[in-house]
Amino acid sequence: MALRVFASRCARGAARVSSARAFATSPSTTADEPPTTADEASTSSTHRGEAKTASFGYVEVDAREKESLVRGVFERVAPSYDVMNDLMSAGVHRLWKDYFVSKVGVFAGMTHLDVAGGTGDIAFRVLRALQRVEREAELDGQVLDANTRGKVVVSDINPAMLREGMKRATQRGLNQEQLTWLEGNAEKLPVEDESVDVYTIAFGLRNVTDTRAAIADAYRCLKPGGKYMILEFSHVENEILKQVYDFYSFNVIPKLGELVARDRGSYQYLVESIRKFPPQEKLKSMMRDVGFKHVSHENLTGGMVAVHTGYKTKDRI
Repeated sequence: MALRVFASRCARGAARVSSARAFATSPSTTADEPPTTADEASTSSTHRGEAKTASFGYVEVDAREKESLVRGVFERVAPSYDVMNDLMSAGVHRLWKDYFVSKVGVFAGMTHLDVAGGTGDIAFRVLRALQRVEREAELDGQVLDANTRGKVVVSDINPAMLREGMKRATQRGLNQEQLTWLEGNAEKLPVEDESVDVYTIAFGLRNVTDTRAAIADAYRCLKPGGKYMILEFSHVENEILKQVYDFYSFNVIPKLGELVARDRGSYQYLVESIRKFPPQEKLKSMMRDVGFKHVSHENLTGGMVAVHTGYKTKDRI
């Protein structure tokens, strides 16, 4: 597997600092003053005349700049990322992730790729499940060695997030022989074609510059019969719940970011990026467009979050 392993690049990654370019933020928005909805939009880049643009929250930026802008956001929030997740969701994000991983279908010898997974929340869950399944397989007489055991690859575009994940793995005493860290862009990962059994991306797809390109690259990475799973904030269907959710998102989350992470702007962007992300049916259509079959979605917590699943079928005629 042609992977650029992150671990050996830590020293250089630590020295690489975001450019001094200030990232664009929109004026404070409240639930009473929503900007244009994203029902027909996506985080995919668009064309306006000759200029190719992409959504950075509610701001349209040059598509070539979005990657560095998003990188800057996660450089800043990495140290407080997990604490803020607990505060913003009252801990419910842990239940969403547990449920998501329970649907993966872990099996002995699998290759699992978790993208935008820097801090390891999904990968560590999968690794524990994989090691449990493989212990059971060995008790049943299956012979596994270093070449036949499964592996979990954690990929992220941001070295700061990967460093946080590596630190957490060490602090938790995880057996990391089956764990690899990879720095890469979800739109063009340094991963061999048809080399992955399961590809997951949790709370990361909305941050890529070109959503369709990232979905297409996931299809490329998967083996025939492979499974693609997305866990992402989505669109609430109940109108009353939607109003409560909007008020909380635009009025509380940025303030929490300011108080806890000392960074209101990054959390304002994260809230806006949720609203700009394609709704459930649109995302399913995008998955089908690149070739995924048996595409489905399941809403969690009234649609605040959705799990999308698709398969790269063995018969692609």
